[in-house]
Amino acid sequence: MTVPLKVWLDRDGRLLRIRLDRPKANIIDGEMIAALDTALADHLDNTGLAAVILDASGPHFSFGASVAEHMPDQCAEMLKSLHGLVRRMLNSPIPILVAIRGQCLGGGLEVAAAGQMLIAAPDASLGQPEMQLGVFAPAASCLLPERVGQSVAEDLLYSGRSVSGQEAASIGLVDAVADDPEAAALAYFDGHLADKSASSLRMAVRAARTTFVERVTAKINAVEKLYLEELMSTRDAVEGLEAFVAKRPARWENR
Repeated sequence: MTVPLKVWLDRDGRLLRIRLDRPKANIIDGEMIAALDTALADHLDNTGLAAVILDASGPHFSFGASVAEHMPDQCAEMLKSLHGLVRRMLNSPIPILVAIRGQCLGGGLEVAAAGQMLIAAPDASLGQPEMQLGVFAPAASCLLPERVGQSVAEDLLYSGRSVSGQEAASIGLVDAVADDPEAAALAYFDGHLADKSASSLRMAVRAARTTFVERVTAKINAVEKLYLEELMSTRDAVEGLEAFVAKRPARWENR
């Protein structure tokens, strides 16, 4: 099986580039999660780095997580590894810029939202459709209120609806829109980060994010417990996942 990422250093070693590389879906499965976590672990201690750009090959950032890995016999391992990746991104000592094209859904949006700056194409489609499968989005339940406020986050999390890149910018889900998000991320790095002291930038990141990271990490721990110990013991959560895999309508019993 091919490696699911492309990883390289750019801008004279000052910029780490990471690209999801299983188009068109770029599914956030166990292998993709492990590769992302390893790439960050291998490079974030490089004191010469000033930023990371995360983007994706193909027309879409990611269709989301592997539904098969959400089944009761696999979901604990999958969720713990995904949340480990989210924690690593939240604790990144340098800014992570995320460039989004096409669909950015479910676990794909959870990974993106763990970055510091999100830049999306105007016609991108961002959403957390988990409720349509009878489950909720654990990491997004912690990350989205921080980005868009409680009421807007609840709309997105409960409805499962997607928003365009343009609407995402208007509600604060993404920081900017650009026809070429990757080029815009590079331009931001070149114009605002490339000439900064990497050591001072790391201190600035710590200062800006200390209480934010503590707050979100504590909530992720609590929400993961809720998901695994309570949600996955309900009949409808399993039914929704099984129905999706079988490509049939779910039959809810509200229990």
